[in-house]
Amino acid sequence: MNLRFIKPDWPAPPGIRAASTLRVGGASTGPYRSLNLGSHVGDYPERVNENRTRLAASLALPSTPGWLTQVHGNLAVDAATAVAPEADAGYTHESGVVCAVMTADCLPILLCKQDGSGIAAVHAGWRGLEKGIVEAGINALGTPNLLAWLGPAIGPEAFEVGTEVLESFLTKSKEYAAAFSEKGQDKYWADIYQLGRITLMRAGVNVANIHGGGWCTYQQNNDFFSYRRDQITGRMATLIWRE
Repeated sequence: MNLRFIKPDWPAPPGIRAASTLRVGGASTGPYRSLNLGSHVGDYPERVNENRTRLAASLALPSTPGWLTQVHGNLAVDAATAVAPEADAGYTHESGVVCAVMTADCLPILLCKQDGSGIAAVHAGWRGLEKGIVEAGINALGTPNLLAWLGPAIGPEAFEVGTEVLESFLTKSKEYAAAFSEKGQDKYWADIYQLGRITLMRAGVNVANIHGGGWCTYQQNNDFFSYRRDQITGRMATLIWRE
């Protein structure tokens, strides 16, 4: 099957497993080539199902991932009981439950309690970050004393936004100014990794416990799907579970 994954480089406690998929090793063709895991993007359902089967086998997943219907909101749900709910974060305090989010430029964030007793996967596009999805995930775990890992997202040299995005974050806190640089003509480059870090730190997560970041889904087209680059495209998955 030749699936390849990014394995988070973070000091997770024993028994915590996590991975972020690349786009290689799947059955999909055309703009969805090849490991498309999104069932909502126009790909053939049988190919998406095959890709999800390959994913489960390659990672030896203990259960079917708690796939979400992501809506760029601020709702976190229990991944052990919810069935494809409209939400942008899944959490659990149980073993054998797989929390998962899908992305193609947005920032996936994994959260883990220091003792491994609670985990969460968060879909953090700029709208979700602005609306409070990270805080919802942290609140669901009951403590900011967490480890966080930032998965592959669009890089700061490719993420162009308008003045309204900058102003929406500056309304929350002037700290977010550090995540924007001016491009000209009322356009800015936004660093979604920095937006995520600032949000995590404002919510109480120690900066020393925030890991990951540094990819660019837009520029690294052989490895990642990118909605902003291709419009019609597939989705990667970022997953976490406790054995």
